[in-house]
Amino acid sequence: MSNSKVDFLYLNEEEMVKLGVTDMKGCVESMEEMFRLLSRGDYAMGGSNGNSHGCMVSFPDISPFPNMPVNGPDRRFMAMPAYLGGEYDMAGMKWYGSNVENKDKGLPRSILMLMLNDKETGAPRSLMSANLLSAYRTGAVPGVGAKHLARRDSKVLGIYGPGVMNKTALEAFVCTCPCLDTIKIKGRSRGSIESFIEYVKGKFPQFQTIEVADTLEELVRGSDVISMATSCPEGSENYPMVKEEWIKPGAFFSLPACANFEDDFLLNKAKTVVDNFGLYEAWTEEYPHPSFETVPIIGTKFVDMYHDGIMPRKKIEDIGDIINGKVPGRKDDDEIILFSIGGMPVEDVAWGTELYRKALDQGIGTKLNLWDSPRMA
Repeated sequence: MSNSKVDFLYLNEEEMVKLGVTDMKGCVESMEEMFRLLSRGDYAMGGSNGNSHGCMVSFPDISPFPNMPVNGPDRRFMAMPAYLGGEYDMAGMKWYGSNVENKDKGLPRSILMLMLNDKETGAPRSLMSANLLSAYRTGAVPGVGAKHLARRDSKVLGIYGPGVMNKTALEAFVCTCPCLDTIKIKGRSRGSIESFIEYVKGKFPQFQTIEVADTLEELVRGSDVISMATSCPEGSENYPMVKEEWIKPGAFFSLPACANFEDDFLLNKAKTVVDNFGLYEAWTEEYPHPSFETVPIIGTKFVDMYHDGIMPRKKIEDIGDIINGKVPGRKDDDEIILFSIGGMPVEDVAWGTELYRKALDQGIGTKLNLWDSPRMA
């Protein structure tokens, strides 16, 4: 009889740090390999097309039940399951709850965990703290985009939204764009801008010039790499609009959050790249058309335009296909490239699996027992 005992490894945040969860170079390499696997189709996510971002639990504006939460900014629970093949060969799910009021309690807005599971039995392999893991994989993806799509001589970085997402993106850009020496910052509050400036000065001395931009136009003009990572209310009229005349020839845009561009520019002037076309197709199934009005990520607009017969399918390129050489990347130094980033659970599974295997090798973590023998089998 086979051994039916099931143990799994618990990893807290400090143990994740020891294992190198903040190793941005390693995380960028992991995300690059993950995109190669996506391009080959060696993965599965949720939803009817196998590409869903996840399943969200949201709450009503008014509830007749006194204990039920009510709607609020970032008030939700989210389950993000996936399987990733190749060298990872692992199933898993990121699970988190989010509430902007957490900040008043000294907590992060979202509290995240990642569970890894055996692909055959479903038995748990590891349960790990995932706030840092998620932040670093989120930042690493723009770095992968910049590695393959930004000009090699990019010097000026524009940061729109000086928050956590752009802190890790900045770290990834430094890894993949070694010529960066000037940073421009646009934020909503003086406090967030000053905090970001101190972060840059303390960690990235290569930035000899730090400028504060008063407007989005001022930020975009002259920038070689622009990272837009700020939140906004639903509805395209609320999304920050970038005008073509502001954009420097050869600029690369990293777009993991709210942003908008004019239709003619998208169709005729820019190279439009997404992290995974199937992800945006899933959103078109899950939200009413046009999905861009609900999901404010620019790739959703690309796919809305495709479904409206405005944008050809071949105009929307996958970064994994570029990495695998199926389609060309940057064609010349003047090409303007937009990289839409939606975020996917395969990213968490990839980086989480690498850290879990390091934990096994280094004897880090706490072994927990699910059962020695199941009561019902």
